[in-house]
Amino acid sequence: MSWLTAQPMDMCAAEATASLLQVEETFSACLARIDALILKPLLQAEPCDQKGKENFKLFLLLNDLFQALWNLTEENYRILKQKCSTSESFCIQDIYTVWKGDLFLSLHIRYFVTFANYVVVHGFEHATKSKSEAWKDHKAVLKQFLTDFTSETSMSLALYTVLQKPIRDHIDQYILLLTKLNEVLKEGSEKNVVTSAIKEYVKLQSFISQVLDEACFTKSLWKSLGYKFTDMLCVPERRLLEDSKNLPISASMNRSDRILLFDDVLVLIQGNSFQSFDLKLVWVDENCREKSAPGMYGLRIITPEETFFLFAKDPQMKAVWQWKLNQAVRQALNGKRDFPLWGKTGEGTEPPSCRFFTYVFRLEGKFKSASYEGEWHWGKPHGKGTLKWRDGRNHVGDFKEGLEHGFGICLVPRQSEDRYDCYKCHWYEGKMRGYGICEYGNDMVYKGYFKDNVRQGFGILEKFSAEHPFKYTGQWENDKKNGYGVWEDKDRGERYIGTWLDDHKHGQGIVVTQSGVCYQRTFHADKMVGSGILLLEDDSVYEGNFTEDLTFVGKGKLSFANGFILEGTFTNKSGQGLQMHGTLNTSNEQLDDRITKAQLGLEEFPVEKRWKGIYDQFLEFIHSGCKEETEESFTGFHIQTSKELRKSQEYLFCQRGTEDVSWKIEDILEDLVQHQGLESLQTYLEKALKSSLHPLGKLLKALAIAFQATYSGIGANRHLLTMAQEEVKYYAKKIWEFYQGLLHLALEQKGQLPAKCMDGDTSDQKACNVVLPLILPCFYPELFMLYMLYHEREDDLYCQGIMDLSLFPDIKLLEFLDVQKHLWPLKDLTLTTNQRQSLIKDKCFLSATECLQKLITTVDPREKLVILQKTYEEIESTVSRVVDKDYKLPMDDLLPLLMYVVSRAKIQHLGAEIHLIRDLMEPTNRGGLYDFLLTALESCYEHIRRIRLHQRENCHVTHSS
Repeated sequence: MSWLTAQPMDMCAAEATASLLQVEETFSACLARIDALILKPLLQAEPCDQKGKENFKLFLLLNDLFQALWNLTEENYRILKQKCSTSESFCIQDIYTVWKGDLFLSLHIRYFVTFANYVVVHGFEHATKSKSEAWKDHKAVLKQFLTDFTSETSMSLALYTVLQKPIRDHIDQYILLLTKLNEVLKEGSEKNVVTSAIKEYVKLQSFISQVLDEACFTKSLWKSLGYKFTDMLCVPERRLLEDSKNLPISASMNRSDRILLFDDVLVLIQGNSFQSFDLKLVWVDENCREKSAPGMYGLRIITPEETFFLFAKDPQMKAVWQWKLNQAVRQALNGKRDFPLWGKTGEGTEPPSCRFFTYVFRLEGKFKSASYEGEWHWGKPHGKGTLKWRDGRNHVGDFKEGLEHGFGICLVPRQSEDRYDCYKCHWYEGKMRGYGICEYGNDMVYKGYFKDNVRQGFGILEKFSAEHPFKYTGQWENDKKNGYGVWEDKDRGERYIGTWLDDHKHGQGIVVTQSGVCYQRTFHADKMVGSGILLLEDDSVYEGNFTEDLTFVGKGKLSFANGFILEGTFTNKSGQGLQMHGTLNTSNEQLDDRITKAQLGLEEFPVEKRWKGIYDQFLEFIHSGCKEETEESFTGFHIQTSKELRKSQEYLFCQRGTEDVSWKIEDILEDLVQHQGLESLQTYLEKALKSSLHPLGKLLKALAIAFQATYSGIGANRHLLTMAQEEVKYYAKKIWEFYQGLLHLALEQKGQLPAKCMDGDTSDQKACNVVLPLILPCFYPELFMLYMLYHEREDDLYCQGIMDLSLFPDIKLLEFLDVQKHLWPLKDLTLTTNQRQSLIKDKCFLSATECLQKLITTVDPREKLVILQKTYEEIESTVSRVVDKDYKLPMDDLLPLLMYVVSRAKIQHLGAEIHLIRDLMEPTNRGGLYDFLLTALESCYEHIRRIRLHQRENCHVTHSS
């Protein structure tokens, strides 16, 4: 109710207040007599039996509420009396039934609900059986309050009447007084307040009548049922709302003799047994899908584990049951009854189909004995929820139509261990499917894809414990390692790169060891079979059969780094060491690069068959239409779900960074359409590939993890360079293909056709030109290390040559390199006191030298070529300044000058840099200026390397002489 500030009223208010004062005085006296003559004697008669004790607790609560009602009446009587004796003016607030309306209503509702509870459990019948002395003259006492009392009236009915009728009569008097007052009030705010108060008291009247009717209805039911049902079903707060004996309805398949609708449960009685269904988890569907007999009208009742049908003989009866069921369900969900109980005129809203509740499954099935707490929809877990089994298993996550569906975290206890397996993954129709992370209780962690509850597709399994640590990165099928994969045994310091079958090395494989030894063999169930190739750390190569401890056995050929070849039969007898019967060929005394730099795995592991499991998931994501809800499942976690799940969520192959751009699938597809121009596309792809949230960024990160698992650390072996190089190029091609797939989908959704390629570039050229420079930084550390190892010998000779040339002063070096004197920048040789021009170092062509030194500051082959071009321009600019005119350097002049700049730049691993640029440069640059300059740089490198080689040969000849 809303109250107004006090305003003066006319004499009618004073008369109403005076009448109310008289009514309250009479009522208070009545309550005092009831307390003294009825309640106090009953309170002194505490029963001894269990049932009586339970009812006595309820009677104590009823007495407390009676006392509160009496106190409220006394307090308001005192206030009214004081007001009448001291004030000549009256206002709305002087009428406490308006002023304290909420408190008055609340207290009366609590009293009559408790009173009804006492009626339901036959409380008055038990009370009148008291053997207390105080009850000997109870008939005479009750006659004072009951004008229609006769000797035939039962004591329990007398008590029932005494404790509720005077209070209900008093409420009628309130309504009568307020109605008379309202009739004489003028239209306005005061009249509105009184009108509102009258409506609330009329509602209270209706509420009390309904509460008492329900209590008597329920009490009659307990009398009619046997003790078995009463003991199990009867609780003070429970009310019977409808009974199929009163309003006929039957259940399907003769599953019940009687149907009882209570305010908290629906009960089906069949013979001596019954089933009860919590109304909070009951859904009523009027569209009965089961064929019923002619003239029968059905309702479908849906519960968590059972669905059944109720049939009525006419549509009106069906409508009444449907309405009562829905209203009972709605009020049970609200946790309180309506006021009045069935609404003002019988109307009411439908209960929600989506709910939150806890339920323990009891029937046979996947969830038997499990407790589910969470969201429901039409009788099934649907939304966020938690499942807990008695054996310690639990599942927290998303559900759909009764099954785990979406992201979830599942804990499974390990037998005979105080540890758990923790699955954090995506589920599809009750089974693990898509990307997930499993932290096993035995210190192993799996990060990868699942299907039908087993590991399937690409995945990484790693054991971190001190005992036998390992890491497997590769393909899985039916929960076992199958297909292409990389295994690192951290105890042995070995890495196996090859094919697997049912958890065993099977087929072609490459083994790389920490010591630098590398070999390629055929495996069968983890055992080596047939001959193979063994590449030793001293550049020797053995082709033939050998044991697991790398001992030569049987026929074989050993090629030494100096060109000698030993071929024959090898034996290894105990105590006699390695023995060999064969021939030694010493005719070739030159290093053979085909032997020392042999490349493995190219034919055995075609690049398009490596890491197929990664590509398949992203391809399937595109084919599925790039739906937002499935994106995590295909490409890994990134969507923030509920706060509880977010704490345990991890990403596919990277931690979430601070993202400047929000990558939602619909935004991604829209942006793809907007960024089709070359410059715009490059900017877009650069951002996308750097993002841990964009599908292309996730794909790149996954490929980087696979690349590192193969070629970093132990895998850094020069015999794997070509394998790694073609893999990086293939990554660029696949990323471009996936970009094209996303773009085609985006255009298709807009009803547009893909634009035709106007520049004539093929897909491979686009991948090389656009994608490769953007992804190269992710693979550069491992890839360049392989280039360094591959060209290690040449770079060592080159470095020796650089060291020798660095000893020369500038003029001596220009002279040694045959640079024409008129091109010498002598003006740049600034002398200080006591300095000779011939001794100055590192002053000539300084700008070109500093420019060339920037070659190692970038990983992009395009940028390296630009630096080389600027170096050439700096050399040409310096020469033009020296000769005082524009000067175009011919090749004869360029090579000596470039060799001078290279010797002064002192770039380490220049051979590795040159070959990386040549291998990864854009095909369009071949035959152009960049190709010419790179060839010139290569010539300088070879010349400087041979300077040292010739010096060694000359020294050797001199020493021999």
